[in-house]
Amino acid sequence: MVEGGVVKAADKTEFTECWRVTWKTPYIMRLAFSAGIGGLLFGYDTGVISGALLYIKEDFEAVGRSTFYQELIVSTCVLGAIFGAAAGGFFNDSLGRRKTILIADFLFFLGAIVMAVAPHPWIIIVGRFLVGLGVGMASMTAPLYISEASPARIRGALVSTNGLLITGGQFMAYLINLAFTRVTLLATWRWMLGVAGLPALIQFVLMLSLPESPRWLYRANKVDEARAILARIYPADEVDNEINALKESVQNEKEMEDSIGTTTFSKVKGAFIDPVIRRGLYAGITVQVAQQFVGINTVMYYSPTIVQFAGFASNSVALALSLVTSGLNALGSIISMLFVDRYGRKRLMIISMLGIITCLVVLAVVFQQASVHAPAISQAESAHFGANSTCPSYLSNVNLHKWDCMSCLQAKCSFCSYPANKYHPGACLVSNKDLKGSCLEQKRVWYEEGCPSKIGFFAVILLGLYIISYSPGMGTAPWIVNSEIYPLRYRGVGGGIAAVANWTSNLIVSLTFLTLTEVLTVAGAFLLFAGISFLALVAIFFFVPETKGLQFEEVEKMLKTGFRPKLFSKNTKGAGSV
Repeated sequence: MVEGGVVKAADKTEFTECWRVTWKTPYIMRLAFSAGIGGLLFGYDTGVISGALLYIKEDFEAVGRSTFYQELIVSTCVLGAIFGAAAGGFFNDSLGRRKTILIADFLFFLGAIVMAVAPHPWIIIVGRFLVGLGVGMASMTAPLYISEASPARIRGALVSTNGLLITGGQFMAYLINLAFTRVTLLATWRWMLGVAGLPALIQFVLMLSLPESPRWLYRANKVDEARAILARIYPADEVDNEINALKESVQNEKEMEDSIGTTTFSKVKGAFIDPVIRRGLYAGITVQVAQQFVGINTVMYYSPTIVQFAGFASNSVALALSLVTSGLNALGSIISMLFVDRYGRKRLMIISMLGIITCLVVLAVVFQQASVHAPAISQAESAHFGANSTCPSYLSNVNLHKWDCMSCLQAKCSFCSYPANKYHPGACLVSNKDLKGSCLEQKRVWYEEGCPSKIGFFAVILLGLYIISYSPGMGTAPWIVNSEIYPLRYRGVGGGIAAVANWTSNLIVSLTFLTLTEVLTVAGAFLLFAGISFLALVAIFFFVPETKGLQFEEVEKMLKTGFRPKLFSKNTKGAGSV
């Protein structure tokens, strides 16, 4: 069941049943796939900006010189998604799920076109905000539509495919980014961002031929239309039972609204007053905030840039290596589907957090060592390109012998490697296109983000291990916990509050990462995330109960009486609860 975009886990039996039912009734898969393109759009936009940013910096020098500009281009989409999710809740109730998805597609398509033709960075930011509005609407509406248009016995499996499509969209974005670097095109980034409009257009066309959610139609007193749709989803002998179940569910929902109010404010107020719901929110918000503050979206949004920090200067090489991390993320989602019901949500999250913390600490050490052993600056090599080409900060410094590649980059200049060996002392030059061209013409390597490093490849391996640690646990379990931790009458508002906490945390992390790398260095930024991850691990241990195998009523009873934290329990029903 999905409320407000929150997903309930599916087990292996449900996936087997899903294949059997959808093979017998292809119409169900058509509904799920068409709506699931929204997840693909979400994932594609998350991944595509990481590669496009490399080329936007080259075309707009103002963006290349300003980390704030870069952070704004990346994070504006997240800001739009926060507003889009809020607007999506209103449109879902007033217009229906299908029309909300159509609006999301229009906004996404419009945003993609605006970005593709943008003559100025601020226009890109406007386009990113429009895309974010579409992403926010689609991220909560697509799972809702799929869950309400799917047979109950395979609902979890079909909704889970939406999460898989998100990670699949990220992988596709990295693949397309890499493909565009292999062909000779003007304004590569425009193609990367513009092509995102195609899936939105395809979904728009497909959704025009699909019906509204039967649940929304029934609630809108369009009973005959709801029955007609259910007749295409269920066998004839099950339709009456489903109509009766729908009637009972909608009636219960209306009774809940009478008791807790229909306005958002009254629902939120009631959630925090009720001690049971408040304890559920402690758990739900904890895991959602932790999911973002372990730094995952610094990797997904800035992965190629991080690879360049590790010493891989080429855009195409950075994108190729980033493709590996995206593929591992998709693989982790599949692993989570297979094991989350066997080993439990809390156990997977704790194991995941231990792996994340380890990887972040080792990453910090690797980047620190890469910085310490950065190539020195040669006065002769710098003078080779002309007196006016040498970095002004280098020329004015009295301790020239202490300068290395990292000192050069921190001064907002660029490092041009020694031609025969990139690890030998090189030149510290003014960062501009002409000097970059001169450097490359002499068979040297131009570095703007990171320095040549013999241990840089270890950073890429650790990024892969970080993703493997994150994806099966912290990548999916927080959403599952939020689908199970709230009593039915507050499941929608509880999931919504936690989702807003997730998006807001995402915005903070994506808006500050590059600034943190300047203030704390890359090593310091990863060490900071490791420290926050440790605090999050402690919070998960004390505030989050195990909900595996528990009925909703049992979860509510556990929250009412309290629970005693346990790391791992042999009890298959609610490990960690009392």
